[in-house]
Amino acid sequence: MSFKSKLKEIRDDITTTFSMAKLQRNRTNRRGRAYIAPELGGGSELLSELIEEQSPWANLPPELLQDVIKRVEGSETSWPGRRDVVACASVCTSWREITKAVVKTPEQCGCITFPISLKQPGPRDAPIQCFIKRERATSTYHLYLGLSPALSGDMSKLLLAAKKIRKATSTDFRISFVGSDFCQTSNTYAGKLRSNFLGTKFTIYDSQPPCPGLKSNCKLQQKVRSIQVCPGVPARNFNVATVSYELNVLRTRGPRRMHCIVHSIPISAIQEGGVAPTPLEFNNPGDEQSPSLSASKVKQPLIDFISTSRAESSDSICSKMDPLVLKNKAPRWHEQLQCWCLNFKGRVTVASVKNFQLVAAVEPCQNVPVEEQEKVILQFGKIGKDIFTMDYRYPLSAFQAFAICLSSFDTKPACE
Repeated sequence: MSFKSKLKEIRDDITTTFSMAKLQRNRTNRRGRAYIAPELGGGSELLSELIEEQSPWANLPPELLQDVIKRVEGSETSWPGRRDVVACASVCTSWREITKAVVKTPEQCGCITFPISLKQPGPRDAPIQCFIKRERATSTYHLYLGLSPALSGDMSKLLLAAKKIRKATSTDFRISFVGSDFCQTSNTYAGKLRSNFLGTKFTIYDSQPPCPGLKSNCKLQQKVRSIQVCPGVPARNFNVATVSYELNVLRTRGPRRMHCIVHSIPISAIQEGGVAPTPLEFNNPGDEQSPSLSASKVKQPLIDFISTSRAESSDSICSKMDPLVLKNKAPRWHEQLQCWCLNFKGRVTVASVKNFQLVAAVEPCQNVPVEEQEKVILQFGKIGKDIFTMDYRYPLSAFQAFAICLSSFDTKPACE
């Protein structure tokens, strides 16, 4: 019997146990919202106990189990085969913990496995190639993993989805891990993008707090709603980035000019030896402290650091603490085609004002290598009617890249 057949047997074996646990959980918990992946929300203790007691695969020796999961993870490097790795994490707690230890981050392996991978930085060497499908009738946008719909077909993996919601003075793009639930109180809520009245400035909010060392740079926006679908799941939005478009009322400056300030990523991430913040799991909102308490605990070490490092120059301190700033790569005017052109290396085939490439905007005192300054961190462009490609790399995550690209879909009459 092949190893894949054994893995299928494991899936079938836990199906009955999972159904029984789900039925029991629905009786005790009337929220009625299932977690989209094993690591979201921590899962149910009752579910874990039932699986561990009834599954014959739960008591495998750790050395053997680690070797099995390593073989599965090494043999399946793309979707849909990567589902076998997720299936291993769904067996029981012991399988889950070993699978999390074996599976590497996108920065290390270039693969997206769990939903937390969408909040982690992309690979350094080569970008992760995705595409976005726009549904005009429903004002929704779906991010898929793959080169294009023509090449991926039905095998495309849905990563994130967004729904455009117009308001009187702004526009919101609510981002979710699934394509059917965009409620801010749902555990599938990933974040949102909000624009100002003119559509020239956008703010990216993350449902998860940033890494502890950067909480002082990311403000918390929490609104008290009169009606909440899930009272036990508070809606929390952390300001992690802003996207700005320069005004161009007379249309004399060429294509759109945009700047993106990523508050959750320091400029040191692209310096030599720098590391970008990488969350390893989703935080439980119920376990977090109040915003005022968290802010006080974060600001104190910052003051101590400044006071104890007076020997360093002020420029070096600012360069380490400054957020990452991105700017769109300037296009060149093509005389024969009579249009602005950028080299997308075949990933963009249709001219559009929405097309852009983002590179790091750095100062000489920040000591960023020249090769890092020339790297295209995010590129977005049109390849067909309502079909766009999105390629991102370190230090941006898929969520951050998707939110930045969504800002290009909003109407900007003063910027074109």
